[in-house]
Amino acid sequence: MTAKPRQVWLPTQFTSLADLPAGLRYARWDGLSAFPSDPAEVEFYVPPLVQDIGTISRPLPRMTRLKAVQALSSGTDELRAELRRLPGHVTLCNAQGVHARSTAELALTLILASLRGLPEFIHAQDLGVWKPNVFPSLYERSVLVVGYGAIGSALEDLLVPFGCAVTRVARDDRDSPRGPVHSVSRLPRLVAEADVVVLATPLTPATRHLFDADLLARMKDGALLINVSRGAVVDTTALLEEAHSGRLLAALDVTDPAPLPAGHPLWATPGVLITPHVGAFTPSLWRRLEELIRRQLKRFAAGEELDNIVSP
Repeated sequence: MTAKPRQVWLPTQFTSLADLPAGLRYARWDGLSAFPSDPAEVEFYVPPLVQDIGTISRPLPRMTRLKAVQALSSGTDELRAELRRLPGHVTLCNAQGVHARSTAELALTLILASLRGLPEFIHAQDLGVWKPNVFPSLYERSVLVVGYGAIGSALEDLLVPFGCAVTRVARDDRDSPRGPVHSVSRLPRLVAEADVVVLATPLTPATRHLFDADLLARMKDGALLINVSRGAVVDTTALLEEAHSGRLLAALDVTDPAPLPAGHPLWATPGVLITPHVGAFTPSLWRRLEELIRRQLKRFAAGEELDNIVSP
């Protein structure tokens, strides 16, 4: 008797995804319509590319044969929590590296826009006012990268032409091709020396509100905080106090809460630039994600260990 092909769910967004391995049975789901097949038969799940964890997790309780989930984001904290509620073990993989260059590019954009006063000039343009001003340069500034992984490394590549002094921070002390990486325990001293602090760390219990009132207070006067990681890495209330006082600047691609609701004080806080969590989203993202999905499915079909496995 021929074995029934193993069921795989793919997102409908990837309309050009082809050259998939044989021996698997594919169905596509957009996260909104009815399930395309019985969730109880699904062994490999690639969730829709949405930020709503409710949409992503909706079929999970019925996926009783689920073996692996390939997330399309680098951060998987909410999805990991949902998988822990399931009775069996499910291998979770993230999209580490896929988003690195585009996110690093936005981080650099936010640094330059904030330092060179682009929000002020754009506001003046909206008013039709010619308003020259002098703002600081990025050249030879000190930049602290907190969460030195794929994004942090890609950002350092982009900072090289500016002659910045880059200090790298991760969970533990280690070496990198560009120099030492310091443990997060050294942050209280390191933040006091940085002109720009870039957050690119995953959100974990250890990094939630890592930048609280105490750590923000240790940043030097006039320093710029960039967050391209997760909004909850920063204590929003504490950041609001520092920004309203004029002591710190901030540029945020992620916020807490998110999406940032209308009327939230962050919108109108002087010295705060906000983009709506778009760091990874460029036209080339789809091609890179398709390559990741195709590679993982080939490994799954062959019974090989998957890449980018996230610790439970």
